[in-house]
Amino acid sequence: MSSPPLIRGYEVVIGLETHAQLSTASKIFSGASTAFGAAPNTQACPVDLALPGSLPVMNRGAVERAIRFGLAVGAKVAPQSIFARKNYFYPDLPKGYQISQYETPVVQGGTLSFFVGDTEKTVHLTRAHLEEDAGKSLHEGLQTPGCSGIDLNRAGTPLLEIVTEPDMRSAAEAVEYAKTLHGLVVWLGICDGNMQEGSFRCDANVSVRRPGAPYGTRREIKNLNSFRFLQAAIEAETQWQIDEIEDGRSIHQATVLFDPDAHGGRGATRAMRSKEDAHDYRYFPDPDLPPLVIAPEWVAAVKAAMPELPRAMAARFVADDGLPPYDAAMVAQSLAFARYYEAARDACRQPKLVANWLMGEFSKRLNAESREIADAPVAPATLAALIARIQDGTVSNNAARQVFDALWGGAGQVAEGADSAARVDAVIEAKGLKQMNDSGALEKIVDAVIAANAKSVEEYRAGKDKAFNALVGQVMKASQGKANPAQAGELLRARLSKAP
Repeated sequence: MSSPPLIRGYEVVIGLETHAQLSTASKIFSGASTAFGAAPNTQACPVDLALPGSLPVMNRGAVERAIRFGLAVGAKVAPQSIFARKNYFYPDLPKGYQISQYETPVVQGGTLSFFVGDTEKTVHLTRAHLEEDAGKSLHEGLQTPGCSGIDLNRAGTPLLEIVTEPDMRSAAEAVEYAKTLHGLVVWLGICDGNMQEGSFRCDANVSVRRPGAPYGTRREIKNLNSFRFLQAAIEAETQWQIDEIEDGRSIHQATVLFDPDAHGGRGATRAMRSKEDAHDYRYFPDPDLPPLVIAPEWVAAVKAAMPELPRAMAARFVADDGLPPYDAAMVAQSLAFARYYEAARDACRQPKLVANWLMGEFSKRLNAESREIADAPVAPATLAALIARIQDGTVSNNAARQVFDALWGGAGQVAEGADSAARVDAVIEAKGLKQMNDSGALEKIVDAVIAANAKSVEEYRAGKDKAFNALVGQVMKASQGKANPAQAGELLRARLSKAP
């Protein structure tokens, strides 16, 4: 196992706390809607507003989603867990406390594995507990300048807070963990994963230390709602802590916010408040909620209804399709991605080539356009048809990328009812990208190149391999890129093997 990367001689230690909004139609302790985008304070009922006499009632769907997550990460699903009151005072917390779980969470332990580059990393989970969200303070766009408003639509929204051990040693590891966790909760159907709407957000606990030293003092970066900000915030906080230590100052435990616009767009963290510990919240069991009892039969029923998990699917792709473990994990990063791979693979029977295209050109396009794979303009059958044309020698790899670009842009529209191969062939024909496979025509080009490049021919025969590559390049140039490189190489070697 490789040593953790060091930054200016320091090791960074990272743990994440992730809030995943559960995909229930109603709130965790009331029947109010969780739909996003409603007018302020139109989805808050007496329970959410903490009106006198209102009592919380547990949402069974939220519990079922927590069980699903626990099973997916190999955790213990507690047969009995306790809800507690976490006391703190914010304007958007009507009760003056948050109902959460503390001493006995519903999900205990578990692991999550992912790749950083081609190295597999496993992070241990401490817990995942159910809790309610708070409301939201509004400071901009109000009719009365200089005032703040409170929107309680989010108050009571069901959350699963997923807490890791301090197992990560770089911002890159933290980002890959978060991406893998995001993919898993969406895969399981327990969270829609919409980071812009706050459905999936991370808090990062960051500290630094000299290698082998005890853990340093951590600071918690709150409410990071993009993977880019997560990485930038950890990197900025790490540099700040090292600077403080190197200047002889101590790190004090605190809750901080990340400002992405600070320092010319490099970003910086700034302290929000001193960090609270558990005793500051004065946890005690909520007297209005009995212990949450989960029968073994319920867990078994949830397990029976679980979809194939990403790790199991990746293992299947390794065993059945011969994919390398890294490729298999990347293809199984989301259910939609995996289904696309399977459809294209089944259509062309070239699993490795399909995986290469999905991880390469395809992902590059999706990322550049912030597009989901379900919205991709190139269907699995069309990608499979393009790969088939590479395999049968109709187009070269370079020409195939040009065809793919055209297909992505909407080219190759053919008559209604025509198949994907017809669309691909239409683009190849329109762009004149068909590879030259006529051996007679190619032989003439090869002979002409040999005749015109006597020096390269002499160098090749003297044992210089680079000269051969130069001759192949000349053949490709003379054929305007349409020669089959493999065929051109074979013909060249055959011609050059003959005595001059």
